[in-house]
Amino acid sequence: MGNSEKLHKREKEILRVTGIGSIANFLLLTFKFAAGFLGHSSAMIADAVHSLSDFVTDIIVIVFVRISGKPEDESHRYGHGKYETLATAIIGIILFVAGVGILIDGATSIAKVIDGQSLQMPAPLALVAAAVSIVIKEVLYRYTAHKGKALDSKAVIANAWHHRSDAFSSIATFTGICAAICLGEKWSVLDPIAAVAVSAMIIKTAIALVTPCVDELLERSLPPETEEKICNIILSFPMVASPHHLRTRRIGNHIAIEVHIRMDGTTPLAEAHSVACEIEKKIKEEFGSETHIGIHLEPFK
Repeated sequence: MGNSEKLHKREKEILRVTGIGSIANFLLLTFKFAAGFLGHSSAMIADAVHSLSDFVTDIIVIVFVRISGKPEDESHRYGHGKYETLATAIIGIILFVAGVGILIDGATSIAKVIDGQSLQMPAPLALVAAAVSIVIKEVLYRYTAHKGKALDSKAVIANAWHHRSDAFSSIATFTGICAAICLGEKWSVLDPIAAVAVSAMIIKTAIALVTPCVDELLERSLPPETEEKICNIILSFPMVASPHHLRTRRIGNHIAIEVHIRMDGTTPLAEAHSVACEIEKKIKEEFGSETHIGIHLEPFK
């Protein structure tokens, strides 16, 4: 199977996984919003907002993965891999904004209780919605994470963690609603407290997603142990010495490597070129066939 066929197959799998998640998210967010408003639960409405952000990010992944799967062209000689990184960053930013919004809403409700106002008790319908959400989102997380690792897609793995964070938020929602219902009207404040707990988890997940994306978009080098492995591969060729000016970075799911190496200045050009090709081949065997490699040859000093 050629590289273009593999990329096409990978893209189709990513779109299939994301499509399943988007359908589930749309059904869940509709159910949660209805249960939140009819069941008078701010925690469930917060949970519904989280599911809405899940649905929006599914759409973002579908759009950006199609772009990132395009081969290199005249305008993008390094390919379009960073579009997938950008999609992951957008997912994290949306998640962060949703988390902050939920935090503010929950804190406002808690402040009302402190001021002596009463909150409406959540209804059992909201509790049922939270339980359904926990089960569905955990199943979606396991399925999406498995597929994301198999496809080596950061955007799909990020989306999987979005499902998992929604499952966690539903657990907090379920706990808060259940406690409020069981303990009575005096404890109705547990519902917005659960909403605040949900927001903290959402914000933490968002920061964890965005940080590596920022590193990649700002051209951060690969870890030292990876660069050391690259140098060891180069030095495994007896005719080559002194790998230097090593520059590395990520481009989506692939990496780019630029390095200077030294060889005997009397080596025929054809032979030096052959050695450089063998180095490229061995590096690609280690890091993937889509690895971009630029080798600059210099004579021994």
